[in-house]
Amino acid sequence: MHNRSNWKLTLLAGAIGIACLTAPAIAQIHVYIGGAPPPMRREARGPMPGPGYIWTDGYWGTSRGRYVWMPGAWQRAPYEGAYWQHPHYDHYRQGWQIHEGHWDRDNREVEEHRDDQQRDDRRR
Repeated sequence: MHNRSNWKLTLLAGAIGIACLTAPAIAQIHVYIGGAPPPMRREARGPMPGPGYIWTDGYWGTSRGRYVWMPGAWQRAPYEGAYWQHPHYDHYRQGWQIHEGHWDRDNREVEEHRDDQQRDDRRR
């Protein structure tokens, strides 16, 4: 009987562990800064280091509750059709919040294909 209850506890612990690992992260940390970010800086772009590079503009990041300039850089897209979505700030009741920059997929080809299919469907 003792072995049977250990087996049930082990199974229960394993199920809880799997549920914790596969559950989506609901809690997010939001950092707000009281004052608006400073105006954007104009940066001189150095020469493109080679084909396939994309310039990612600099932006005002945050560190310890203050704005800090993060310089732009030449970067390679992580996959074909990717484009850089520039970071930006939105103003909320609590203050200004940054939305981090990230690589995104270019959906124009998908949208054009869908439009072509809808046009073909209407012709039938």
